[in-house]
Amino acid sequence: MPAKPLDVLVVGGGIGGLALAQALLPSGVNVQVYERERDAADWVRGYRIHLNQIGSRALHRCLPGPLWEAFLATSGHPGPGFGFHTHRLRELVFVEEGVMTGGAADPSGGQYAVSRTTLRRLLLAGLEGVVHHGRTFRRYEVRPDGRIVAFFADGTSATGDVLVGADGANSLVRGQYLPGARRVDTGALAIGARLPLDDRARGWLPGNLADGLNLILPPSGSAMFTAAFNGRRRAESLLARGTGPGSAGGAGGTAREGGLAGLEARLAGFGLDLRSLADDLQDYVLWAFVAPHGTYPAGAADLDGDGLKDLAGTMTSGWHPALRRLVAEADPASVQLMPFRTSVPVGRWPATPVTLLGDAIHNMTPAMGFGANTALRDAALLASGLAAFQRGRGTLTEAIGGYETRMRAYGFGAVRTSARFTEFMISGSPLVRRGAKAWFRLCDTLPPVKRMSFGRLWTDGAAPPPSPVPRG
Repeated sequence: MPAKPLDVLVVGGGIGGLALAQALLPSGVNVQVYERERDAADWVRGYRIHLNQIGSRALHRCLPGPLWEAFLATSGHPGPGFGFHTHRLRELVFVEEGVMTGGAADPSGGQYAVSRTTLRRLLLAGLEGVVHHGRTFRRYEVRPDGRIVAFFADGTSATGDVLVGADGANSLVRGQYLPGARRVDTGALAIGARLPLDDRARGWLPGNLADGLNLILPPSGSAMFTAAFNGRRRAESLLARGTGPGSAGGAGGTAREGGLAGLEARLAGFGLDLRSLADDLQDYVLWAFVAPHGTYPAGAADLDGDGLKDLAGTMTSGWHPALRRLVAEADPASVQLMPFRTSVPVGRWPATPVTLLGDAIHNMTPAMGFGANTALRDAALLASGLAAFQRGRGTLTEAIGGYETRMRAYGFGAVRTSARFTEFMISGSPLVRRGAKAWFRLCDTLPPVKRMSFGRLWTDGAAPPPSPVPRG
């Protein structure tokens, strides 16, 4: 066992960096997180996050029990499955939730739609004195004794035994450590927006758009993804019943003693309460229209929200009226133009006390929703290795090297899968699209073929993990 606690410096306070800190705290590791944003709320941008089984199991391993229960209580249910449709909303194949989760019964093996704001608050809970805001990383040095010194833009520095770059797709840690690692443009460009999911919208939306995940496929050249988020409605229902998240009809999970009141008491130790978490939630339907960059008119990047909505409406002319209304009635303030970029997988590098996780090493397109899930998987795996070293198992190089070997395999695997799916979404070949639709219809007819085709995309094939270490 090391003579003193391991000092771990984490650059970047996003999902992966904060999850790593949460997972390391019970092990006795001294972890410090340095985030460039000056305020905890500054990081929260973008749309809701879909956690598949891989991400859910990793988050369960990282969070203390009360925060995991709060996650269950405030997460939305992504719906009964994933539907693939033509642009006329004719169903090609429906992948049931049981296929997407491998039939897992344990809540940690489920899938969830989570608000970025709420997830951020849960990941920050209990990390007072651990997360340092307004600290912009500039560079690092390795001292003769092997310890790492990180230097920040404000003139300060920090010294540790391990430096973890969790600083996103434009990682400065990666730029210094692996200068040959690159990101490239995929040629795909998306317009994304949100339609508030209120009673009025629920009245006209088809059921599959109001509750579930969908991919819309016209004859060629583009695609649209939709996803409903209903976390606020579910959380308010739970609060109204006064029952914990493990109660019948709840968000899943096994509530500990005391039901909702007991959970509230445990959350108080983290400075949280379910009502304030629920108040942060907004229900909506997310849509993202994806097409090759070259099909957009010049000046698209200069359009405001209304202009981008009009452009998406033009590009979906002839689609089902419900899809066109989904675009037309989206909140203009929520509209974004998003280029799809991806990392280029790199080969093995020798393990050192500097390592990377999440988008800092395997940034991928959002086409499959793998990014946040893979970052959480990284955090849980790296934390496990560092905690084992803290307990006296192996060397630090072995702990980091073991993590990196596995991370490269599944992380770059996710990068390749996401890139292939992006290429399929924007393919201009009608033959490719017709062949895919024929395959989807076959899968819908033959359940074993469906399970073979889709069953491993969102699952890890592992047994349910042990319960997290109680804290608070």
